[in-house]
Amino acid sequence: MSLQWRTRPLLVALGVLAVLLAAFVRALLSFDDYPMSVADVLRTLTGGGDGGETFVLFTLRMPRALTAALVGAALGLAGAIMQSLTRNPLASPDTLGVMWGASVGAIAVIVFGGSTGQVSGLVSQVGVPVGALVGGLVTSAVVFGLAWSSGLEPTRLLLMGVAASLFCANLVYWAMSWTEVQDATRAQTWLTGSMHAADWDRVGPAALALAVLLPLCLAAAHALGALVLGDDTARGLGVRVERARLLLLLIATLLACVAVSAAGPITFVALAAPQIALRLCKLAYPPLATSMLLGSALTLIADQIAAGLFPVALPVGVFTAVLGAPYLMYLIVRRHREQHL
Repeated sequence: MSLQWRTRPLLVALGVLAVLLAAFVRALLSFDDYPMSVADVLRTLTGGGDGGETFVLFTLRMPRALTAALVGAALGLAGAIMQSLTRNPLASPDTLGVMWGASVGAIAVIVFGGSTGQVSGLVSQVGVPVGALVGGLVTSAVVFGLAWSSGLEPTRLLLMGVAASLFCANLVYWAMSWTEVQDATRAQTWLTGSMHAADWDRVGPAALALAVLLPLCLAAAHALGALVLGDDTARGLGVRVERARLLLLLIATLLACVAVSAAGPITFVALAAPQIALRLCKLAYPPLATSMLLGSALTLIADQIAAGLFPVALPVGVFTAVLGAPYLMYLIVRRHREQHL
C-alpha cells in the first residue's frame, strides 16, 4: 500500500513533466507565422541559424516560453501552499486578494512611473516587480491578519480575500481613470495578463526568484504536510506552527507577486493546478512538485491556444479567465455539497 502511495504521485509528476517539455518544444517550433523545423531549432540553438531564425528563436519565442513556464510554476506552487495551509480548495492568490494587491503596486508604477511614454529600462526591471511585491505583501498581511481569529477559518478568510480583491480592483481602476489615456491604455493591457511583451528582462528576475523560493518550499514541505493534519498534530510532530505558517504564507505570497510582476495577473492557474494535481495523484492535499509542473504546463499550453486558435491573438489571462470561471463555480458547488452530506 505504501509503495502504491509513493509510486502514483511519482508517475503523475513524470507524466506532467513530459507534457510540459512537449509544450515547451512546440512553443519553440511554431508559435507564430515563421515556421521552423526541429532541425532549424537545433541548428539555431548551437549557433548555426541565420539572422531571422536567431531573432525569432532567441528574441521572440524562447523568452515567451520561459516566461510562461516560470509564471505558471510560481502560480501552481503558490496555489498548492495556500490550499494546503487553509485546507480549502478555493484558496489561491486569485481569491485571497494577493493578485489584485500586487496589481495595485505594479499599476501604480506603470501609471505614475512611465513618464517617457512607455515602461522600460529601470522602471520595468525594478519598479514593476518591487511595486507588485509591496502591493501583494501588504494585501496578504491585511487579509490574513483580519481573518485570523484563533486560527484560519476558511469562510472568513475567503470573504476577507474577496473584500480585499474588490477594494484593490477599484484602486486600480481609480488610478487608471485619474491618469492620461496613454498610461491607462498601457495599464489595461498589462492587467489582462499577457506574454506578448515577454523578454529576457522578465525571464531573469522570475528565474532568480524561483531559484531562491523553490528550495525554501522544499525545505518547508515537511512542516506543510504536518500543518495539513491540524495544529495539535503538527505541534506533536515538533513543528513550530505559527512560525511555519507565517513562513509558508510569505513564500506563497512572494511566488504570486513574482508571477504578477512578470506577466500581469493570470487568473485561475493557481486555483486549478493544485486541484487537478491532487485528483491525479489521489492525495489528501495538493502535491507541491506536481502542482508546480502542472501550473507551468497549463500556462504554456493556454498561451499557445490563446495566441493561435482565434482570428485575433488573445492575452493568456483572458483565456484562462474564461476557462477558470466555470471551474471556480464547479468547486463552489462541489464544496457546498460536501459540507451538506
